Parts: sequence; C-alpha cells; structure tokens
Amino acid sequence: MSTATTATETPLMKQYNAIKAKHPGALLLFRVGDFYETFGQDAVTASKVLDIVLTKRGAGSSSEIELAGFPHHSLDSYLPKLVRAGHRVAICDQLEDPKTVKGIVKRGVTELVTPGLSYNDNVLNTKQNNFLAAVFATKNIYGAAFLDISTGEFYATQGDERYVLKTIQSFAPAEIIFNRQSRTHFEALFSSEYNTFCLDEWVFGFDFGHEKLINQFKTASLKGFGIEGMGEAIIAAGAILHYLDETEHRDTSHITTISRLDQDRFVWLDKFTIRNLELVGAQQDGGTPLIEILDHTLTPMGGRLLRKWMILPLKEKTLIDERLNTVETILSDAGLHEQLKTSLAQIGDLERLISKVAVNRINPRELLQLMRALRCIEPIRQQLAQHAAPVLQKLGDQLDGCEYLANKISLEVRDDAPIASHQGGVIKPGVDSELDELQQIAFSGKDYLLQIQKREVTRTGINSLKISYNKVFGYYLEVSNANKDKVPSDWIRKQTLVNAERYITEELKTYEEKILHAEDKLVVIEQRIFNALVTMAAGYIAQIQQNARVVAQLDCLFSFAQAAKINRYVKPFVDESLTLDIKAGRHPVIERKLRTGESYVPNDIFLDSEKQQLLIITGPNMAGKSALLRQTALIVLMAQIGSYVPADAATLGIVDKVFTRVGAADNLSKGESTFMVEMTETASILNNLSDRSLILMDEIGRGTSTYDGVSIAWAIVEYLHNHKDFKAKTLFATHYHELNQLEEDLVRVRNFNVSVKEVGDKIIFMRKLKEGGSEHSFGIHVAQLAGMPNRVVLRANEILHFLEKDKHKNQAAPLKDLPPPIQQLSLFAPDPRFSEIQNILGTVDINTMSPVEALLKLNEVLSVMKKK
Repeated sequence: MSTATTATETPLMKQYNAIKAKHPGALLLFRVGDFYETFGQDAVTASKVLDIVLTKRGAGSSSEIELAGFPHHSLDSYLPKLVRAGHRVAICDQLEDPKTVKGIVKRGVTELVTPGLSYNDNVLNTKQNNFLAAVFATKNIYGAAFLDISTGEFYATQGDERYVLKTIQSFAPAEIIFNRQSRTHFEALFSSEYNTFCLDEWVFGFDFGHEKLINQFKTASLKGFGIEGMGEAIIAAGAILHYLDETEHRDTSHITTISRLDQDRFVWLDKFTIRNLELVGAQQDGGTPLIEILDHTLTPMGGRLLRKWMILPLKEKTLIDERLNTVETILSDAGLHEQLKTSLAQIGDLERLISKVAVNRINPRELLQLMRALRCIEPIRQQLAQHAAPVLQKLGDQLDGCEYLANKISLEVRDDAPIASHQGGVIKPGVDSELDELQQIAFSGKDYLLQIQKREVTRTGINSLKISYNKVFGYYLEVSNANKDKVPSDWIRKQTLVNAERYITEELKTYEEKILHAEDKLVVIEQRIFNALVTMAAGYIAQIQQNARVVAQLDCLFSFAQAAKINRYVKPFVDESLTLDIKAGRHPVIERKLRTGESYVPNDIFLDSEKQQLLIITGPNMAGKSALLRQTALIVLMAQIGSYVPADAATLGIVDKVFTRVGAADNLSKGESTFMVEMTETASILNNLSDRSLILMDEIGRGTSTYDGVSIAWAIVEYLHNHKDFKAKTLFATHYHELNQLEEDLVRVRNFNVSVKEVGDKIIFMRKLKEGGSEHSFGIHVAQLAGMPNRVVLRANEILHFLEKDKHKNQAAPLKDLPPPIQQLSLFAPDPRFSEIQNILGTVDINTMSPVEALLKLNEVLSVMKKK
C-alpha cells in the first residue's frame, strides 16, 4: 500500500497507517465522518470489487494516495460484496463523538469480518451454514474443527488425511485456518477451492487449545463433550477460539458446546461419492442435486440441518427407525401435519436470531420476530406433549415457549418498530413515564403549548395572549400594551416592543428545555429499555438454542413427510442383514424432471452376500445404466437419513460405506488425465471396502485402450468377488461385453442388461433391467440419435460390419483390408464422374419410375462413384 512520507503525513493519515499496520492482511474500512474510506491499494481493490469511483487524496503532492469510499449507512450493501470476493475486512469506527472532541477523533477496529466469520444477513446463505474451519496435523493424524459463529454450532473431529479432507468437503467451510509452518502443504490441499489464512505456530499448541476450550465452556475437563483425548481436534478447536479474539469477535456466549463428529456413527461417503451422487450440489450448471427434491423445510435452521443429515447418513438402526417412524406419524396425523405446516412457516431463523442477541446485534424488528417465533413454538409444544407417539412427546418436552420473555417483548416493543433502535419509535406507550412525557412533548408540542396558552388566558383575562418562538429567547408570551396591567407578578419580562411586551415563565422555560432536548433524551431512554430487553433475552440463550435444535429436527422430518406425500415414496424397512432388495425403484431426481405425461421406468435391484453379490450390467449408452446405479445408492442413503424412498418396496440391510466410480473429467490443473482420475478413485474403493459396502462402478477402463480397459475391469470384478474378508455389494456397469463371461466362472456374479428394442435400423430404449448380458453396444445408433452427420454414421456402420464379419471365428478382419470410404463428390473441383452421373440422372423421370427402376439407376450412380 502506498502511504505518505512521514514529513508530509497528516494526523488523519498517521492514525490510518498505524491502524492499517496492525491489520496488514485485511482491507481497512476507515470511518471518516459519514463515510467509510479506503486508501492506497485497498482503495484500488475496493473500487474494482464495489464498482465505486477511485480518486486521489492530495493529488500532485508528495502525500498523494488513492482514495475510494461510500456512505456509512451503505455498509450492509457493500460489505457482503467484499467478503464474497474472499477479502478480510477490518471495520474501523470512530470511538468518540466528533462534536465533543477537539482535533483527531479516536478510532479503532471494532470488527474484522472474514469469509468464515460474519453475522451479516447479506453475507450468509439462509439455508446453509457459514463454517470457519481449522486444521492441524501431526505425522499421521489430522484434527479439524468447524464453527458457524452465526448459529453457535461448533464441531471437532480427527482421523487420517483422507477422512479429514472428506469431512471438509462435506462441510464446505467458507474459510480454513492453519499453522504457518504447514502453509505449503495445506495451501496445496485447499487454496484452489477455499479461502485460507495462516496463524502463528504458537497458536497450535495442545495446552493453549485445551485452556481456550475449558475457559469458553467453563468446565473442568472436555470429557462431557466426547473430545477428551482427541489432541489434534482440541488444538484445531482452540485455534478457532483464538481467531475469534484476533478478529474482535469477543461476544461468544452463544457458543455453549462443542460436538464430536464420530466417523463410526455415520455412513462413509468419500469426496468422489458426494460429488458423483450430487447429494447437495450439482456437478453441472443447471443440474439438480438430491437436496432440492427432499427440501421442503419451512425454517432456515431446518434447511441447514437437512444439509448436514444429507452428508452424514446414519448407521444405527434405532436412530434410523426413530426418524422413519416420526415421518410415518406426521403423514398419518393430519392435525399434526397441519399444525407443523402453519407454525413452522412463521418461526423464521430462531438460531441466528438468538446468536444476534448474544452479541448484541439484534435490531427491534428481529426482536419482534424472536417473540413471534416463541409464540409459534407453544402450540407445537402442546400438541407434541399430548401425542400418543413417545418420540414426539420427547421432542415436545424439550421445547420451551419462554413465555415471560415473549410477553415482555410484546408489551414493550411497538409492532411497527423501525429496524434501527436509535431512530426512536421503538418502545410502546406506558412502559416508562418519562419516555411517555418526552414523546408527548416531542410529538404533541403544539397541543401542549396551546394548553398553556388557554390556561394563562383564563388566569389573566388577556384574550389576545399568544405564545411564540424565536431563536434568541426561545418560547415566550406576548402581551399588547393595553393589557400590561394584567400581567402576573411571576412572569419575567424579556423584551419591550413598540406596541407589546414579551415575557417568559419558569414553566415555559422548563418546557422549552424539555422540547428542545426531548428527542435526544427520548432516543437514550428507548435505547436503555431496548438494551435491557436484549440483556434479558440473553438469559434465555440455552433454552432458545434448544428450541431451535428441536424445531430444526421437526422441520426436517416434516420435509421428508412432504416429499413422500408429493412424490409417492414408501417407508423402507431397514435391518441388520447384508441384503439389499428394492422393488420398482426410481431415481428421485430424474423422475421429477421428466416431461409432463412421461413416466419413469422403475427397476428391481437385489444384492446379497450369498448368491448375487455383484451385478454386471451391460447395455448401450443412454439406456439408463448410470441412472440405475445412482438411484440404487440414493435410495439406500435416503433410507439411512430417515427419509421415505422412491420405490414400491425396499428392504435394506444397513450400509456402512458407499463408493462410486461414475463419470470422470480431466484434472489438468493437477496434471491428471481422465484415466488417472478414474484409477485414483477406483484404488480408493478397493483399499477401503467392507462387508457392508455398496460399490457402484460405471464404465471402468474406458479411459485407456480397449484391451487395457477390459483387462483392468476383469481384474477388478475378480478382486471384489474373491476378496478374502469382504463381500461388498456391487453394481458394475460396462460396455465390455467380454465381462459377461465372468458369470460362468464366479458364483456370485450375475449378468443383467438394460434392454432396448430394435425396430429396423433404429433402437428404442426400454430402460428395463433384464437378466442376461447384452451382445451389442448400439454405439452407432446412439451416435445417430445424437445428431452425428449421416456420412459418419454410415461409415462407422460399414467399419463395424467389416470388423465383425469374422467374429464367429474369434478373430477380427485385418484393418489393412478395410475398404476406403466412398468419396463425396466435390461441388467445386472438376470431376469427370460428375458429368457422367449428370447424364444418367438427366434422362430420369421420377414421376413415372417404378421402385425397381429407381434401384437400378441408383446402382448405376454408385458404380460411377466407385471409379477412381
């Protein structure tokens, strides 16, 4: 950043440079009067990101420096743009009232906003958490912590590098912090996808982190949180709390607990699987992830919880059944369904509202929304408490309407309160007598003056008496000379005019003092009452956070019920077996995207560890192999997050890991080809499978030569089938028909094909899975359907027939004997054949020719074209 030299530095710029030096990595918004200003390189950056004018301060002088700014009241509009662009923003405010200070106003950074730390509604996504992550690693163990400061959610976990990387991908943090010593390693892992920031090495110490957590939660140990003994996780979590201090986020009373993410509790979904199955995000622009189909939540915290459920499917049958049974109850109880639908829609973001209370950032309208949310919780609590289902009674018992707080807000805050608490008009009449008097004075001043005037006319008998105002005397009583003898002794004469005299009274001066300062005092009193309300609400943080958690659960289960009702889903039966039996399963996303009148073709899938462990599925491209693989995984995962599933029936043995190898793209930025990506993902599967794994493999080996591809695919099938410890359930889609041979050699391998119907030279995709292998790939037909030029399609068909003519002899015809392509006639270069064909066709009358004559003429034309 360019700065002025010391000799020419103004007091303001000297102050700016001193503050900027403390926050070199942040873009500094420097409050000057009614504007936030940026200087030097910060101004250049801000002008580009915010599209504001870049000017210069001290142009032409030795202290010349770039300048860009915006009005202070526009901060909420401009700040999100800077943060979304990945910038850390230090907000430097005036800490003194300029009216009371001579010289330079004291200033200081009141908040450092980073991509991972923000309360601003315009920065935050309503239905997504905004996590800050910290990562720390020893030789073999990685620790990670995740905090959403806007909700108070705090998580910690540890494991090997693969597990932590997968967890980070699932939580998609807005920012990741790590230690400076590991900067090169972590930036290689994260910097291309995430905003990162490194802290000094001393921050990442066990004793320091442990003490930070103990002090935050006011406990003697961390055993109650389940993370005692998780050294790396504790270090990462402690670094996050230190980062809050460093960024001036010291109000953290809403961060009341830390939860352990136990990898043994949830289904293992590696980063490839989360991406390939498009659970929470589409791979292609305009695509639809599964969460969009299932998300019918009515509250922001419900939407955020659903996202976490999607990436953390359960493995415990008891918990899965509890969710499924609750969804069943909501579907079968029309009264409960309607109550939830009505009440949930009015609650709003209870979780972030109470966090704003904790950090004293809540405004009057948000406090009213908090009150309305608490009022909506009470009828839900009552209905759940009276319900026959024990699981619903348990949830109802955890709700607290916080009736006293809700009533207090309702009684004291105006229904039409403004957004800002310092604007006045926040507190209702009757709450404070002094405030009522000031409001009467400030907003009914003329009426009050008229009352004084009438009273004094009655008292003195001076009918012409009037009350007026000027800047010299303020308010005064004016009496004509004819009535001077009627003036009371307690009036004080201030001015004599030609025809009249002006007087003041103690009452009038007292009132004048009140009316001149009423508005200022009014705001101060309202602010005091409002702050007292916020302080009272802060005493309910624990209860309201608990309400938010229960409401989020109810909302997710209500969402599952809605999805089941709309999409005709059924309740799956989940057990501890190793069998997967789906009757008439459908792809939940594709069926919702079909054109009106078009129906999805369902399919059965059966897998177990005794007779049918591995299905080899052949069939042409576009026939639906990939959709079949994905729908199987999605049905399993939907069941294990507690949702009904798109099928006629489903009995599902609990799956502990889901692996997918479907689709691949070159990762050229890391020097990896399609084949390299494919092999990396496949290696991850083969090295980490278990007896309860579900494996989906689509077109393995297509990134290399045919012989290599067949060989690799064959070896993988054999490995999965013959594994000495595990019999992982596998769907293996391929266009290598040679793999059908494996059914004869491997007892738990079965051949299936996605059927097509040939009609002449065309094919119709039936989308139905049938037993037996497919003999053809129909690739040329698919090329034709895709709009390939007809000349290319015909030539491909010619080559295919040539290569297959000796197939029954188990040998391919030599390519050197392949006939050359028929040359297309040039329309521009002279060709003697053109004249000959023109002569043949010139005598033809197509209106009188028979079909046989037409074929003979066509044969003549072809004979000429084949001439060299």
